[in-house]
Amino acid sequence: MSNGDIVVGEIIGTAILILFGAGVCAAVTLRYSKARASGWIVIAFGWGFGVMAGAYTAAPLSGGHLNPAVTLGIAVDTGEWGKVGFYLLGQMIGAVLGGVLAYLVYFAQFQANVRESGTTEGTAEEPTPTLGIFSTIPEIRNPVANLLTEIIATVALVLPILAFGLTKGLGESGTLVLIVSLLVVGIGLSLGGPTGYAINPARDLGPRIVHTFLPIPNKGTSDWGYAWVPVVGPLIGGGLAGLIYNAAF
Repeated sequence: MSNGDIVVGEIIGTAILILFGAGVCAAVTLRYSKARASGWIVIAFGWGFGVMAGAYTAAPLSGGHLNPAVTLGIAVDTGEWGKVGFYLLGQMIGAVLGGVLAYLVYFAQFQANVRESGTTEGTAEEPTPTLGIFSTIPEIRNPVANLLTEIIATVALVLPILAFGLTKGLGESGTLVLIVSLLVVGIGLSLGGPTGYAINPARDLGPRIVHTFLPIPNKGTSDWGYAWVPVVGPLIGGGLAGLIYNAAF
C-alpha cells in the first residue's frame, strides 16, 4: 500500500464511519427526526453498520483501520511504525469530514434546535444538547473511572481484531470486516453505558472539533475539559492490546 493510498483510504473509510455514527446519534437525538428517541440499540447498530461500510470501502486502499487505536495496536505488535503517521492523518481528516457530512444531512433539524415558546400544553421546550451527536459524554464524570472504561473497552476491540487475523477463513471469505462490525455493536451494548464508548480517538476528537466550529443554534459546550479521556484511553488500550497479543499469540 502506498502512502497516498493509505491516506485516501482512511479519509474515505473514516468519513463513512462518522457519517453513519454521528448520523444515527442525530437521528435518535434531534427534534423533528423520524427516528427520535428510538434508543441505545439503534445507536449501537448504527455505529456497527458504519464500521462495516467504512472498513469494507477502505480495505482495498488502506486495510481499513479507521481508528488510531487499531493502527497503534498493529504497530506495537509488528514493530512496523513507518506508515503510522499516514494512517493517523487520514483518520483525522476523515473524522472531521464525516462530522460535517452528518451535520449537512440533518441541517434542517439542527437549525430547528431553538427554544420553542410554547407547545400544545403551553409550556416551553428547551433546545436539544448537540455534543452527544458528535462526541462522547460520560454519564458519571469521573476521569479515572472514565479512562479505565475506555482502556478496557478498547482492549476488547483491538485484541480480538488482532486475533481474528489468525483465523485464515475470515480473511479469505471476506467476512472479517462483518465480524469486526458485530464486535463494535457488542461493545456498544455491553460496555458503552458509562462513557458512550469512544474506543477511537479520531472518532471523538474529529467530530468534537467540528462541533466547536459549526454554527449550530444553541449547541451548548464542546466540553474540551473531558476531551483528553476518549483520546488517551483508547490509545492506551490499543497499545496494551498490541502488547498482550504479541506476548500471548
